[in-house]
Amino acid sequence: MSQVSETVCSNCNSTMPAELRFCRNCGFRLTGSTGSYTGIPHTGSAVADSAAVPKRKRRVSGMSWIFVGLLVFFVAAAAFTALVAPLRKGQNIVQRAAVVKSYIGVDGFDTSDQGVYFEAVTIPGGPADQAGLVGGDVILKFDGQPVQNEDQIQELMTKTPVGKTVDVEYMRDGEKKTTKLTTISMEENRRLTRDFDRRPEGRAHFGYEDGDAERVQVPGTNIHGVKLGTVLRSRPADLAGVKEGDIITAFDGVPIRTSDEFLMRVRRALPYSTVKLSIVRKGENEDDPVQKLEIPVKMGKQ
Repeated sequence: MSQVSETVCSNCNSTMPAELRFCRNCGFRLTGSTGSYTGIPHTGSAVADSAAVPKRKRRVSGMSWIFVGLLVFFVAAAAFTALVAPLRKGQNIVQRAAVVKSYIGVDGFDTSDQGVYFEAVTIPGGPADQAGLVGGDVILKFDGQPVQNEDQIQELMTKTPVGKTVDVEYMRDGEKKTTKLTTISMEENRRLTRDFDRRPEGRAHFGYEDGDAERVQVPGTNIHGVKLGTVLRSRPADLAGVKEGDIITAFDGVPIRTSDEFLMRVRRALPYSTVKLSIVRKGENEDDPVQKLEIPVKMGKQ
């Protein structure tokens, strides 16, 4: 007869077969393993029984980790913004300072064989207007610097301080001339333009198709003028005796060398005022002599 091995529970001192893993009396684990309990050892004391229950570590849930991650992200973003914002502000100030440029009150620049030219003086009372410049003038030097193309004059406009008085060398009708002008800021340029557009007197009316005029050279001279196309019937120009094909060389004493300049001079004239046109008129036949006329025109109103 084989001998049955036994073991003693170290918790309640009960004897039982050795092959059992847990005590039949108290449920205590009989082996030396550190595994988990399948029962609660009974000691007869509620405090002891609760103390005997092993405590498990709490795990952080997935949603909690997401919340923590978002919190860290927003804190880092706020810190980054606080650090970068002053730098960006300083950069913007530098950029704004870099694009400050001077203006002279013309409609832009184009490159010519000798320098740069513009089509019209756009602001009454602006720098170019006060300096006596007109559309078609070719700027050769600006503030002592030779000007050969549009990029150079734009660079000089950026480098020249606003409010500086500069010497301008230019060419008109093949003759070099000099003048002085004082540059203005972009804000002043806009203000003068706005004041002109909103002036209470309104704009004058001449009586020709605005786009139907072209720059031409006066026969036998170095002078250019503006040849009129369609002259509208029963309008100021027609009533004054201006004809189609007439070449206008001056408008109330101001040289006219481009069609854009002539249009601007018409618009800036006061309604119902009388202006004097300097006109070159060809004869009906090729052999007829060219006539130079002075025709007063009483302007209408748009």
